[in-house]
Amino acid sequence: MDNAKILIVEDEIGIANFIIQGLEEENMMLTHAMNGKDALLKINQNRFDLILLDWMILNISGIDVCRAIRNSVNPNEQTPIIFITAKDTVEDTIAGLNAGANDYIKKPFDFNELLARINVYLRKNPKSKFLRSGNIVMETDTHQTFLDTLKVDLTLKEFELFSYLLKNRNRICTRKEIIENVWDIHFDYDTSVIDVFVNAIRKKLNLKKDDPRLFTIRGVGYISKDV
Repeated sequence: MDNAKILIVEDEIGIANFIIQGLEEENMMLTHAMNGKDALLKINQNRFDLILLDWMILNISGIDVCRAIRNSVNPNEQTPIIFITAKDTVEDTIAGLNAGANDYIKKPFDFNELLARINVYLRKNPKSKFLRSGNIVMETDTHQTFLDTLKVDLTLKEFELFSYLLKNRNRICTRKEIIENVWDIHFDYDTSVIDVFVNAIRKKLNLKKDDPRLFTIRGVGYISKDV
């Protein structure tokens, strides 16, 4: 499924690269964690559409990562989890599923089978609607914003303003239009408030004044251009 955000937690570089290459060819967006601590950091900062989790990883085991996802408040409490592991007994499978995993694939595995299982869960758990501009991703259903893989805390109005410009990409949005559509104000109003929010967005997303993704058309309004 195009643009699905997948986290792969795997400490064997060869296997990780094999999966990453295959899924990127399917137009999926991959994030890689090498160990349990790194996985939980990414899981708490980002929302993924699916997690591929090895059991035997450093720091924190895969099964403990799985339990932490299911038993704590985080963006991935409901995200499908597929174990990919060399632990191959029936008891291991039961333990993994009881920990909260949705599926269990034993190594070695066939990539086409893995892809088929991934697609089953992506169809059941449709990916978030999002807006992308370079290294910035905005999820419109969760109001989350990411710079590369880091979550950026935009206020609701900052999110609404920047997402409005992205939805109207490559078109100048006048100050009057913005104040009407983002602030829902339909009478004469001091539009300088827009500049305050634009400056805040630029600071949080590391955007310079000449960045085409949030560009000022002096005396008219703003435009977000493709990059």
